[in-house]
Amino acid sequence: MANDKVLQLNDAEFDKVIQAGQPTLVDFWAPWCGPCKAIGPVIEELAGEYEGKVTIAKMNVDENPATPGKFGIRAIPTLILFKDGQVVDQITGSVGKTQLVALIDKAK
Repeated sequence: MANDKVLQLNDAEFDKVIQAGQPTLVDFWAPWCGPCKAIGPVIEELAGEYEGKVTIAKMNVDENPATPGKFGIRAIPTLILFKDGQVVDQITGSVGKTQLVALIDKAK
């Protein structure tokens, strides 16, 4: 189930999006990853709740290998929070909504 509030990112537009002005949470994932699928509905829920305040994006690591390599991502799902183009914090693994909200709140 696709959510139009979750931005699908690729290597080409990555830098432009994370430097766009508002904080951006990027979910690095792959379709074959069970924990990635488990966290997907939470990501979509957060996209609705933070619409207009935080950009929520997903990047398929299989289709876009350059960006995950740049950030040293070795396990998925990895969620990285960016503000003004810089990494604020990151979480690896399937985590609950409370932990993701706490992560997003670090960018305020």
